[in-house]
Amino acid sequence: MTTNTYETGRLNLPFVGHSTFAKSPVCVDWDAIDADVAVLGAPNDMGTQWRSGARFGPRAIREASTLFSFGHAGAYDFEDDILYLTREDLRIVDVGDADIVHTDMQQSHANVEMAVRKLLERGAFPLVLGGDHSIHAPVIKAFEGRGPIHILHIDAHLDFVDERHGVRYGHGSPLRRASELDHIVGMTQIGIRNVSSSNRADYQDAIAAGSRILSVRDVRRLGTEQVLALIPQDVAYYITVDIDGFDPSIAPGTGTPSHGGFLYYEVLEIIQALSLRSRGNIVGMDLVEVAPAYDPSGITSILAAQLLLNSLGYIFHHRRMA
Repeated sequence: MTTNTYETGRLNLPFVGHSTFAKSPVCVDWDAIDADVAVLGAPNDMGTQWRSGARFGPRAIREASTLFSFGHAGAYDFEDDILYLTREDLRIVDVGDADIVHTDMQQSHANVEMAVRKLLERGAFPLVLGGDHSIHAPVIKAFEGRGPIHILHIDAHLDFVDERHGVRYGHGSPLRRASELDHIVGMTQIGIRNVSSSNRADYQDAIAAGSRILSVRDVRRLGTEQVLALIPQDVAYYITVDIDGFDPSIAPGTGTPSHGGFLYYEVLEIIQALSLRSRGNIVGMDLVEVAPAYDPSGITSILAAQLLLNSLGYIFHHRRMA
């Protein structure tokens, strides 16, 4: 996960050095990316409707990720008896951030889309750090021509608003925009709950577009295996995670917290199971809405980093074993 390991004679402890994602090397020349995973920040929170601050999410997640970067040659999981995140499984580079032009949502989205297209052209798995959830729209658009793709959406909110006062690219609309793309063939939306999730018409439109919608209580009642059985097979998968899908007791640092959310393993086990069933055929991932100003403890950013690193471990281990 990091170029400075025990073998080089340096400890490279989490609190020293540069705060790249997982202390991975930097690659600022996007035409020269040579890696399995490229980590891109999309620090845009102009789509928020209440509390802003997710523009600082990429920095916070990168810093938190250093906690898990001691220079070990992989991460041993004794429950699975598997060494994940080895150099044989994957090489990660941090490519910095897409250029955000403040107050210009259209140009900012265009810059995010261009950046993700660059990563895909170089054969890298895009791991995108938001930013609010509006950034998912340009990210998934960049996969044009690479379908069919099914989206696994983890969130408290449906995010299927068509438009509000002419605004079509706020953080309540990205899954609606994704559903309009030819390469997206369906969605499984889990964690949706309570007030402010959406209105009846949006739910009906989502279902008509091929979405399967599950609440937190639905997921708990069904269990991981039955949830997985509801997700179509024989397609590629893209995962978008809004941190408010988790309960605010473990993820308070977000602009729109919603009580009654997931706990850590409820989400991780679904991602692990999907990765295993698909043999790692997950083509990209974003995690959005971390707003560190609302969480002085930093546990939200740590949760985000831990989820992403474990997810990468599963995806690339199962790819290699396929």
